[in-house]
Amino acid sequence: MQVFQVFSLFGHSSSIELALSKLEQEGVERSNLFVVPIDETNETFKVFDSLHDADGLSFLDKAMALAVAFGVVGTSIGFNLKWGPIISGVIAALVGFSIGFLWSMIVIKLKRNGSRPEKKILPLVILIVECKKHEVRAIEFILKENNALGINTPGFKKDNSL
Repeated sequence: MQVFQVFSLFGHSSSIELALSKLEQEGVERSNLFVVPIDETNETFKVFDSLHDADGLSFLDKAMALAVAFGVVGTSIGFNLKWGPIISGVIAALVGFSIGFLWSMIVIKLKRNGSRPEKKILPLVILIVECKKHEVRAIEFILKENNALGINTPGFKKDNSL
């Protein structure tokens, strides 16, 4: 008979304890239950956001918008100035960028007291249950009932006939 592994993910709480006791009551042997705690990560302070980790603050959006606006106006005015439109446009764009960047920095300092909110990553626990094919649905039901964050049974074909 084929043996399946049901993988589930829990937050570190009493839910996993309840799921384990319910599984043992339903006849799953202790030797078929594997609990793997995942260590917390120590997140360090990052100045720039990445694609997968953003806190909603941007230092450059206002700065770039003001750089474009000031650059356009500086270029138009530059036709009447001695330095010409290109130099005046670049100078005006740099002034606009500086104003926008300082504005963002001041707003962030005042609004958030100069610090980024710390991410709280709760510790997670992976529960692996080895079972036979006819037990998979019952085990998945018990895990869902006890607030599993995610459940997967590789190789088990789910049909909606039941």
